[in-house]
Amino acid sequence: MSTYTQILYHFVFSTKYRQPTLVQSEKKRLFAYIHHLLTNKKCHLYRINGMEDHLHILTHVHPMLAPSSLIKDIKLASSDFIKSERIFLGFNGWQDGYAAFTETIKDKERLIQYIKNQEEHHKKVSFIEEYKALLEEYEIEFDPKFLL
Repeated sequence: MSTYTQILYHFVFSTKYRQPTLVQSEKKRLFAYIHHLLTNKKCHLYRINGMEDHLHILTHVHPMLAPSSLIKDIKLASSDFIKSERIFLGFNGWQDGYAAFTETIKDKERLIQYIKNQEEHHKKVSFIEEYKALLEEYEIEFDPKFLL
């Protein structure tokens, strides 16, 4: 018998100290790099987007991968890529933590649209407000001092 899975994750993480270093003109290169990395890990990227200070990734995660290992690999490899390609001047790395939300396939299209429309969304809501709302929506306990 074969193995069949549909393990969707919505990952959110920010730049170190939430510095607004991810400039619009170079984000597509970063997104393409992360897409390639996920494909090599047998994950399927549904959508990636973000603002100057954070990213959202909606992806199917291969069942042999732990989400923490995947995020670690994304952060390390993309940091190296950013530095070697010099695409985001002032980029000092990613924050230490991240948020990971498991999602149902029925919510996939809604989440794709949510991630796609980040620029519009953040005209009304700051990253911290968004992050806190997500943590509360998914009933994740958190210490507010880590949101500063």
